[in-house]
Amino acid sequence: MLDGLKRLEYRGYDSAGIATLNDGKIERRRASGKLNNLSGELEAAPLQGAIGIAHTRWATHGGPTTSNAHPHATAEVAVVHNGIIENFKPLRDSLIARGRVFTSETDTEVVAHLISEQVEAGLDPLEAVREVLPELRGAFALAILFRGRPDLLIGARLGSPLVVGIGEGETYLGSDALALASLTQRVVYLEEGDWVVCTREEVRIFDRGNQPVERAVTLSGVDGDLVSKGNHRHFMIKEIYEQPIVVAQTLRSYLRRIDETLTLPIPDFDLSGIKRVTIVACGTSFYAGMIAKYWFEQFAHVPVDLDVASEFRYRAPVIEPDGLALFISQSGETADTLAALRHAREEGQKIAVVVNVPTSSMAREADLVLPTHAGPEIGVASTKAFTCQLAVLAALAANLARAKGRMTQEDEQSVVRHLAEAPAALNAALAYEESIQTVAAEIAAARDVLYLGRGTDYPLALEGALKLKEISYIHAEGYAAGEMKHGPIALIDDKVPVIVIAPSGPLFEKTVSNMQEVQARGGKVVLISDYDGIEAAGAGCMATITMPKAHPLIAPLVYSVPIQLLAYHVAVTKGTDVDQPRNLAKSVTVE
Repeated sequence: MLDGLKRLEYRGYDSAGIATLNDGKIERRRASGKLNNLSGELEAAPLQGAIGIAHTRWATHGGPTTSNAHPHATAEVAVVHNGIIENFKPLRDSLIARGRVFTSETDTEVVAHLISEQVEAGLDPLEAVREVLPELRGAFALAILFRGRPDLLIGARLGSPLVVGIGEGETYLGSDALALASLTQRVVYLEEGDWVVCTREEVRIFDRGNQPVERAVTLSGVDGDLVSKGNHRHFMIKEIYEQPIVVAQTLRSYLRRIDETLTLPIPDFDLSGIKRVTIVACGTSFYAGMIAKYWFEQFAHVPVDLDVASEFRYRAPVIEPDGLALFISQSGETADTLAALRHAREEGQKIAVVVNVPTSSMAREADLVLPTHAGPEIGVASTKAFTCQLAVLAALAANLARAKGRMTQEDEQSVVRHLAEAPAALNAALAYEESIQTVAAEIAAARDVLYLGRGTDYPLALEGALKLKEISYIHAEGYAAGEMKHGPIALIDDKVPVIVIAPSGPLFEKTVSNMQEVQARGGKVVLISDYDGIEAAGAGCMATITMPKAHPLIAPLVYSVPIQLLAYHVAVTKGTDVDQPRNLAKSVTVE
């Protein structure tokens, strides 16, 4: 179980714990902080048993303390839980009124007490869980251990993923297939509302109506070795360097090089009738969607609405018929994005998803699945998933343009050729790491940093600022370069570095004019451009970062590399936890 938790460290967490049955009684070991603290607890007081549950917690209700760490237990049951029980407060108040004693501040502990009440009243475990699940509102993936039942685990999912692993005389539950990779490749992905009864020899699955159902056993294809850092210091830098390969892998699904034409994983999906595209995502995926908005409108002349997933449902969006709702998520399980997808489905939209996990909830609920082939991304700050998303979105935009009659065969072949150049251009960009590392040493001393860009470089400015914030904890903001004079220029002084993303091209001169406004006010500028751009505007900059010449279509992919490397080396210089930055989680399964 400890090995399984190590495989899940990439998700982000602030405490951990394990519970087993020893002679039929529940025993627990828990610790706040990293897994080595839990390992220390287990070395000091080992756990025995052949059945157990384990968890890494990302705090929602209550601080990251040992008492709030999972598993939560009574004398009868122990529970681990991903997600959030939204109605925990009235449930907790009612339980306290009935004499139940709580030992944590968490929402999860109510589940343990509710099931315990039913068991103490004489119900068997299956009946107890069946009674309690309808009382819970919110999102959950649950694994439940019962006193005196060394051959029984019960799991349930609603809004949060849960996977059943099938072994030889063994059965497993995991929050994803990666956690089970060293144990089994045979997995069952539970559907929304399913709950499962596991013994050593069999698995019984019930739907939300408590009817027995069959779910397919599939091969996960997840290799536990993929989570190794190899010769790299951190997963993040390893994943930055994997980008040329994984972008090439991704593009193979969308480009036919023989006749230089575009394709889609589902070629019979009709895009010609699409009148509007609604793009919904969170965080880095949202910035990929911002870049895609430029491409969709430029190539296909189709209007695009762009929404942060957590706001989409709550602003009562006007969704027109014959629209395509496009959802972007690395994990395919992001709670806000998944909820927005279901809302769009109810509104009659065609659903497309760009995901890195083809077995995820979003992929299973979509009409059109557009997979990236980035492989498992372990670093919390997304890098290779972002560039693979951009590759897919560029191909989709061109496919839409062709379907709408906006792209000639010659245009299509040009797009294919330029996209095919992206892996080599990414590789060339990585060659400048040493110069970027030198710049990072100066940026690391800053308290505030600004990023500027125009066109598709504006979302890159936002993404660059997000990367720096995530892993170095330096306050950073991204702006459209032309917006500086409308307020943010008041922040400029010699202590605020300004990172300007400005590849040579049609917007270069205007971006440089904005950069010079910064320099005129004593601002320290780092210019990221190609050789021509550096030659034209590099004088007077604090530093310059030279990138290979790139066609405007693939420039967002290429210029992702320097902003990722800059954030990485600033964080390394400051000594922060690059792969698992504080307060963050990789797969955000709560709203």
